[in-house]
Amino acid sequence: MRLSRSLSITSLSGLPLWEEESLPVQDLLLFEVSWEVTNKVGGIYTVIQTKAKITVDEWGENYIMMGPYYEHNFKTQVEKCEPPNQAIKAAMDSLINNGCQVHFGRWLIEGSPYVILFDIGAAAWNLDRWKGDLWNACSIGLPYHDREANDSLIFGSLVAWFFKELTDQLQDKPSVIAHFHEWQAGSGLVLSRSRKIPLATVFTTHATLLGRYLCAGNADFYNNLDKFNIDQEAGERQIYHRYCLERAAVHCAHVFTTVSQITAVEANHMLHRQPDVVTPNGLNVRKFSAMHEFQNMHSMNKAKIQEFVRGHFYGHLDFNLEKTLFFFIAGRYEFSNKGADLFLESLSRLNYLLRVHKSDVTVVVFFIMPAKTNNFNVESLKGQAVRKQLWDTAQSVKEKFGKRLYESLLRGEIPDMSKILDRDDFTIMKRAIYATQIVFHPEFLSSTSPLLPMDYEEFVRGCHLGVFPSYYEPWGYTPGECTVMGIPSVTTNLSGFGCFMEEHVSDPSEYGIYIVDRRFRSADESCNQLTQFMFSFCQQSRRQRIIQRNRTERLSDLLDWRYLGRFYMHARHLALSRSFPGKFKMDHLNLTQGFRYPRPASVPPSPSASLHSTPHHSDEEDDDTYDEEEEAERDRQNIKAPFTLGAEPEGKSKQPLENEN
Repeated sequence: MRLSRSLSITSLSGLPLWEEESLPVQDLLLFEVSWEVTNKVGGIYTVIQTKAKITVDEWGENYIMMGPYYEHNFKTQVEKCEPPNQAIKAAMDSLINNGCQVHFGRWLIEGSPYVILFDIGAAAWNLDRWKGDLWNACSIGLPYHDREANDSLIFGSLVAWFFKELTDQLQDKPSVIAHFHEWQAGSGLVLSRSRKIPLATVFTTHATLLGRYLCAGNADFYNNLDKFNIDQEAGERQIYHRYCLERAAVHCAHVFTTVSQITAVEANHMLHRQPDVVTPNGLNVRKFSAMHEFQNMHSMNKAKIQEFVRGHFYGHLDFNLEKTLFFFIAGRYEFSNKGADLFLESLSRLNYLLRVHKSDVTVVVFFIMPAKTNNFNVESLKGQAVRKQLWDTAQSVKEKFGKRLYESLLRGEIPDMSKILDRDDFTIMKRAIYATQIVFHPEFLSSTSPLLPMDYEEFVRGCHLGVFPSYYEPWGYTPGECTVMGIPSVTTNLSGFGCFMEEHVSDPSEYGIYIVDRRFRSADESCNQLTQFMFSFCQQSRRQRIIQRNRTERLSDLLDWRYLGRFYMHARHLALSRSFPGKFKMDHLNLTQGFRYPRPASVPPSPSASLHSTPHHSDEEDDDTYDEEEEAERDRQNIKAPFTLGAEPEGKSKQPLENEN
């Protein structure tokens, strides 16, 4: 059956249309298998949770997620219900009748997808037998002391068992697609293929196991990709069995995907297979109806951060908060992988440049990196307590002052300002200034924190620049989150996000995406480049920063799942054509080339391209010809090179796959 061509994705704001083969979803079942379905462990949870809505919109009740069962997660995140598909119900009943526990319901997230959750503990009595099955299938043995690997085998064995029962019930129709994420789900794929279960399989690695371990050990990873003895490196780190599971899943899958081009290069060397499709990570983007709304949110949340700074630097606040910029870095506490070491050195060099140029700009930097020890510093708590007490005292005195002033005016008198405040008022104010001791219960960044009462999104919106100079970052959600909130950010060409932006945007820095070269430059050169990016940002006027935030927010369409979901669609199509070639045929498509956002039409906001010779210039000097709506419309009209999905077979005329906008 040839897959019919029809438009399956509508154009987002300014993005080109794309025609793909539309699958007959009514004759298919799609299962997505991950250890992080309803079970938040890391970034994969964000991927599958945010992608759920667009997948449900496309597949409806024929889309089901599969993951491990945890009682607390099930009670708080899942609404229990009966399977609407009788074949699914029969397959579940078969496992339950054989002593396993399987749960079905709707995951209470956007899209409300169906989930099947397998109780790992209840099936643990089968572990030794299933270890034997895995060894017979692919000669991979799991050590008894690796609890995570053993749990993943129980999970995978239950998944493979379920698929065997399901396909026996369905016979040939509908066909089944099974998409597995990461090595923890890999054993389910390997066992399904070894048992010749009729499935179209996709495997996605979000980061290779060995790549993460090597980079965490400060290896010169990208310059030695072709030199590592993979088996030896995995063995020395006692993860050889996990690596074997990951590699077996990669080679057993009909289609292998990864989340970025940089990770595709890594996977080719670490796992010895070139990914068939790159499936970038997206977000559910909610745009404001008016451009000024997200700018107002920046101002409002910046004011909250300023209040924190007043308290934190109490007694040392010798700088102007109106000329203070807030930078931040966030992520796991992986000092080198996340680029915190490079960031600190660059800040030292930035400090030198600002002093040499006698800049009146102050930079306050936040490190948002949860660690095991996260008690609040006593001095920080004291500063916040003093700030709050000073504010409360000022409000109290202001009320008294206003009341006495009002009463004097009612009497027709001009008040004596030296007498309107009495001795007690001055005593209260002095006491507030000298106040000191208090202790609060520590709490990490949240709206109930006594230090900085903001959740993460509010905090990001209040900052001026996110800095994420990662050395190892297969994708990188933090700069993506900055982008959709209209906050400029620094990333690198070793992150999936940075590579994606380099591919899709002609001049990323003009849109507030600064990409540090950590792949082809030395550490010192990368540090200087990051320093220069931050120094140039400090030179911008307030108006230039507003213009840049508008441009940054405009790129959010690129990160919307409604756009990026197409790559997952393509992977499923490809898997069907490879697993059921008699039923599904597909022309060869190449998704590697895409359109590129052009440089902005108006005068660039960066001082480096301006005619001003001074290191910092005022708002009055800025060009008044900038029109956000006009520039956005020009961007939409000037988008280059519509997607080219490869040549048609010889003898066939090429069908236009994109409409230009």
